[in-house]
Amino acid sequence: MKKSLQTIQKKPFLLMLAVLLCSLTAFGQGRKITGTVVDEKGLPLPGATIRAKTAKATSVSDVGGNFTITVPATEKTLIVTFIGYADQEIQINGQTRLSIRLSQNSNNLNDVIVIGYGSQRREAVTGSVASISGERIRDIPAPNISQAIQGRLPGVEVSQTSTKPGATMQILIRGQRSLTASNDPLIVLDGIPFIGSLGDINPNDVKSIDILKDASATAIYGSRGANGVILITTNRGQMGGAAKITYNSYYGEQKLFARYPMMNGTEFLKLRKAAGLYTNAIDEADNVNTDWQKLFYRTGMVFSNDVGVSGGSQTGTYNFGGGYYKNQGLIPTQQYTRYSMRGSVDQNVGKYFKVGFTTNNNYNLTEGNQVSVGSVLGLSPLANPYNADGSLKRTVKTPLSETFVLTRGIINNLHNQWLNETRNYATYNSVYGEVKIPWVEGLKYRVNLGLDYVQSNNGNYTGVGIGSSTPTTSSTAGVSNSAQYHWAVENLLTYEHTFAQKHNINVVALYSSEQTRYNSSSMSAKDIPADAFQFYNLGAATGEITIGNGNYSQSGLMSYMGRVMYSYDDRFLLSATVRSDASSRLAPGHKWHTYPAVSAGWNVMNESFMKGISVIDNLKLRAGFGQTSNQAVNAYQTLGTLGTRQYNFGDTNYATGYYVTQLPSPSLGWEYSKTWNYGIDFSLFKHRLSGTVEYYVTNTNDILLGVGLPPTAGVGSYTANVGRTQNKGLELSLNGTLINKNGFTWDLGINIYGNRNKLVALASGQTRDEGNAWFVGHNINAIYDYKKIGLWQSGDPYLNILEPGGNVGMIKVLYTGTYDANGQPTRAIGAADRQIIDVDPKFEGGFNTRVAYKGFDLSIVGAFKKGGTLISSLYGSGGYLNLMTGRNNNVQVDYWTPDNTGAKYPKPGGILSGDNPKYGSTLGYFDASYLKIRTMTLGYDFSKLLSKHANMRLRTYFTVQNPFVFFSPYHKESGMDPEPNSYGNENAAVPLSNSLRRFLTVGSNAPSTTNYVLGLNLTF
Repeated sequence: MKKSLQTIQKKPFLLMLAVLLCSLTAFGQGRKITGTVVDEKGLPLPGATIRAKTAKATSVSDVGGNFTITVPATEKTLIVTFIGYADQEIQINGQTRLSIRLSQNSNNLNDVIVIGYGSQRREAVTGSVASISGERIRDIPAPNISQAIQGRLPGVEVSQTSTKPGATMQILIRGQRSLTASNDPLIVLDGIPFIGSLGDINPNDVKSIDILKDASATAIYGSRGANGVILITTNRGQMGGAAKITYNSYYGEQKLFARYPMMNGTEFLKLRKAAGLYTNAIDEADNVNTDWQKLFYRTGMVFSNDVGVSGGSQTGTYNFGGGYYKNQGLIPTQQYTRYSMRGSVDQNVGKYFKVGFTTNNNYNLTEGNQVSVGSVLGLSPLANPYNADGSLKRTVKTPLSETFVLTRGIINNLHNQWLNETRNYATYNSVYGEVKIPWVEGLKYRVNLGLDYVQSNNGNYTGVGIGSSTPTTSSTAGVSNSAQYHWAVENLLTYEHTFAQKHNINVVALYSSEQTRYNSSSMSAKDIPADAFQFYNLGAATGEITIGNGNYSQSGLMSYMGRVMYSYDDRFLLSATVRSDASSRLAPGHKWHTYPAVSAGWNVMNESFMKGISVIDNLKLRAGFGQTSNQAVNAYQTLGTLGTRQYNFGDTNYATGYYVTQLPSPSLGWEYSKTWNYGIDFSLFKHRLSGTVEYYVTNTNDILLGVGLPPTAGVGSYTANVGRTQNKGLELSLNGTLINKNGFTWDLGINIYGNRNKLVALASGQTRDEGNAWFVGHNINAIYDYKKIGLWQSGDPYLNILEPGGNVGMIKVLYTGTYDANGQPTRAIGAADRQIIDVDPKFEGGFNTRVAYKGFDLSIVGAFKKGGTLISSLYGSGGYLNLMTGRNNNVQVDYWTPDNTGAKYPKPGGILSGDNPKYGSTLGYFDASYLKIRTMTLGYDFSKLLSKHANMRLRTYFTVQNPFVFFSPYHKESGMDPEPNSYGNENAAVPLSNSLRRFLTVGSNAPSTTNYVLGLNLTF
């Protein structure tokens, strides 16, 4: 009985033991689950993350959205995430095959953005960061990233500086800080500081762009981030994804947006007779009406092809591809061609090690820059370019000149005798190794090595007599070459951990070193023996051979940095950075500079008292303070410079003498800025509306500036830390979904910002530097000139007093002098009456909207600007195209005559200052306001029709670029694009001085175009 009882008592124990063993066996073996992740349209989502809720099992969907994951038998829930889509918890309920559909989530606070030396969820960011995805960049088929982001990010001013094929743009983040040092932001490509141009990066390769704007965000990059940081992340493969091939292509024609508004024959004849200064030359006649622009321009073309392959295994990823882009401009022989190749590999080695590399390479060719539209615009429309037999004349004679005839046919025929070619090759490479420290969870060490090389070679050749009125003018040729070498090494130690499920800490420590070396040379020659030589054998020239000045420089930077980011319960956020940089460009004892940055955030919506407020989805308050510095002066500025001069002793003996041209600067140190930034991020109405509001103040001190010396010093200048500037501004960004119903969606976004820039102080207490147009209390870019208030009319009092010898119909400018007891001016108008005119706009920004329905989508991207001053050399004195004398062809203007006294422009043939009307420079200033449609795109997605091929996605689109301009005074008068197309010292008969290059102008550059583009995107 006792034995039987023992046996019965053992059975429950044995049964429990058996169940436990089975459970352990099941737990050890796990359960395999397969499935597919698709979007709202049923299309696969490659790269979605599938993980067990309570265990460590994780998987990633492949290119077809398929996944396989092995979880413990006790696991009940899977969590599926994909950037841009709402997270979803899936109950397993014994299933082994799952079909998971994710829906888009307008709440972007869970998106991961790059912040430099790491990434964060947007919800945890405390600095000022503006982001745009690669998909949105590719909404605009552009060869250059800067063109694609223009007007789309608050506080990021992207300005056109040239309209030639392949031209890059000027980028200013929250205004200008420096006066003569660089204001360009730092570009970081895949973690390594980038020394090239944005034109070297194929937009199809970009995964995302994150722009760091305030000091609390940029301080981590130290001196290199003084003007903001542009972080570019390129595409990489997907872990566990099958091979995926992408093909993107577009082709388009470029048409003239607007002619330069030059007079036709009838208008010019009338102007010439009104001026009464010139009569027709031998090649001119009253009944001739030559349209020189029509004879000159051609139809332009853009073409882009890009192919890539990416994928990965369970332990690594890869991405390789290549691209080809070509743009033939409207000006004959002007074109830009780019070939690009890229590649990246990331590979886990065992459990703790990871290695990888990235390479971006491009070769580009720029041709035809020797041809300028400026030489065509001034040609008289009364001049006949044809001989009696219908052939083109070599030159045409006008009253004061004889001009070489330029038509597209002539230029094309001279292609091998008149050319300018620039070949650029660049390779940007980075290698990294990463190791997780096995005994400390969350601790890892990473080393980054960047190796870059950029080479540029220019060659030009002009055959005998080409471009000259004399057919025997000697041929000329020249070459110039430059090479730049750059390496950077970064050592990073990172620790990240969450304590008690509420305290998250991320610590980064950095030591880095980098070096840049640059050299250049040039040579030119006359009398090349044959056209076939072009610029390839200058040593064979029979004429003068000139060796140009070469250049060499080497500079380095060494840095230490530490950053701590802390988050408590996703409610309270704190980030603190300390960085110390040393620059070889600065003086001994002043090379090092250490600066701090700190920012904090409060996720108000995560507080318990906000739970009942359904209208507000997210609300975060941010504030930050930081200091950054700038060492953007040329190498060796601390040493001073010497010039050479030849002295002759007799007829044949010469000696070289040396003299000081710039004094040494033994105390040259860092230019630094202090910034306060305040921000609010919010999301409303179930994430239907989201936005950001920011206010900032940046004070820049110890500005690096060349200080002029009096002539008695015998030396022109020296470089010192003098002067102060300030930028402050307000930024607003809004994005919303207006309609999302029955498959119809309408999204709208807008950003608007205003930057108030002023010069606070100059050297030695000066309040103005008229030669450089710097005035304390005004914009860095301030014009110093007379202010036009109208035209002098018959019967106006004081004409003889204010303008002795002046005439009725001449420009009337503001008089600022005194008046006597009778109310009469006490002096004539003179230099003291010049005014300070601020150039910067009141505000600017951009907008975008997208409507989609059943595979169709229509998107529009635009930009706007309010206020500010636009400088046009076409209407001003510098262009020699508004002389009002009849000497050259003239822009179409409404000019004063006895029968048209209400005109805007002066009487032809009136009083002159040099070759131009007196005060003619005032005619070139316009209100810079405009609203511009940059692109309109209609697309159709065939992917749903190809549902039988789950791995294939196909979209086609038609885009019109630069179609419309509204609310622009300059466009209304001229019909032209109101955006600048030149730096101040370019593209004018008499351009501004080099010291005023910073002023962007509308000059006689290549004309703006309207582009009609047809493209497709294919993935399979």
